[in-house]
Amino acid sequence: MSSERKIRVLIAKPGLDSHDRGAKIVARALRDAGMEVIYTGLRQTPEQIVETVLQEDVDVLGLSILSGAHMALFPRIMELMQKKGLTDVLVFAGGIIPDEDVPHIKKMGIKEVFGPGTPLETIIEFVRKNAPRRI
Repeated sequence: MSSERKIRVLIAKPGLDSHDRGAKIVARALRDAGMEVIYTGLRQTPEQIVETVLQEDVDVLGLSILSGAHMALFPRIMELMQKKGLTDVLVFAGGIIPDEDVPHIKKMGIKEVFGPGTPLETIIEFVRKNAPRRI
């Protein structure tokens, strides 16, 4: 029996975005790939998301946004992650995010941005390769 635990992932929907089909598909794919996945549900504040990251002791945070508010919400989430000492959590984003915003998002510390149509296997492999290893 391996002493390494399953990768724990939180999929979060920040802001007032009320469309979560993509988030649920990604959550299910990661679960089916053997990871433990928690889904926050809709309309989460940055504070709620970061508190859940802390309470659930996750390795990975996936942010799904379609509302266009990513440049307001993502910096706040990353600021709170830093303040709470959660710098070892891998963060990725997905949704409708203009290409010109991606470099700014990555500069915030979000390691990857996945747009519509990204193969699920690409996201799974990214998480497997980049999630911190914990016992």
